Amino acid sequence: MSPYTIVRLKNDAFSVRSEEHAETFHPVVGPVAEAEALYVEQLRIADRVAAHVGPFVVWDVGLGAAANALSVLRSVQHLPASIRMISFDCTLEPLTFALQHVDQLQYLSGYEPWLKELTSNRSVHATNGPLEIDWSVRLDDFPELIATAPPDSLPTPNAILFDAFSPAKNPAMWTHEVFRQLHRRMHPETPCALATYSRSTLLRVTLLLAGFFVGSGSATGEKEETTIAANTLDLIDTPLDGAWVNRARRSTSAEPLWSPHYRQEPLSDRSWEQLLNHPQFA
Repeated sequence: MSPYTIVRLKNDAFSVRSEEHAETFHPVVGPVAEAEALYVEQLRIADRVAAHVGPFVVWDVGLGAAANALSVLRSVQHLPASIRMISFDCTLEPLTFALQHVDQLQYLSGYEPWLKELTSNRSVHATNGPLEIDWSVRLDDFPELIATAPPDSLPTPNAILFDAFSPAKNPAMWTHEVFRQLHRRMHPETPCALATYSRSTLLRVTLLLAGFFVGSGSATGEKEETTIAANTLDLIDTPLDGAWVNRARRSTSAEPLWSPHYRQEPLSDRSWEQLLNHPQFA
């Protein structure tokens, strides 16, 4: 039996489900609608790529079945620009499975040659109209990779699509250390924004204590909010404010995951003090 299945969502879109993790990729509105709202539009991909000089670097954290990466590439295919996409995952199985179901996962249609080359060679170099694409995949344990990889082995990101399985199912991807290392990989003079589907207080506190500025992200599917973080406030339309800080203080699930074990706890006194001293609120 395959560890993945194709599921039909309530809106009749199709998506991939991981039976091992008991989680469906893009579970409400489907792969394309969620990727466009959460990543393409929220991260202002087209506008930022159009204004950028040199390769625009996208970190695709959680390649999965490639919906997020392809949505980004499709959104800028009309631009005379250069995209460097690095997809991170621990397996290519979801993408390999998805390629067997292009008739249902139609967002893959037309990109099969690229994706087959990506799965075979771990990289693909292509042009799509005036757009130049350099797309590679890193198969590794992501928390270990960003903690140990030499600085020059990973290009400085301009945008990060963070789409790991949920903290309850995959806590190792949501620790304070992971986001601290992500922030450390950014360059102070290179604006970079990260978007993710979670709006949890635990996540937002983690991002703040890891050094990010953090804001409320746009709605997608049944989520009234998502989360956007950046190394500059200029990339955040709706920064978290003092009212949110007070709600975080009262929350029963706000303390960051300091180890890769999921649990829910209110803010510690130390974390509360650090939160109050963050430049976003100080």
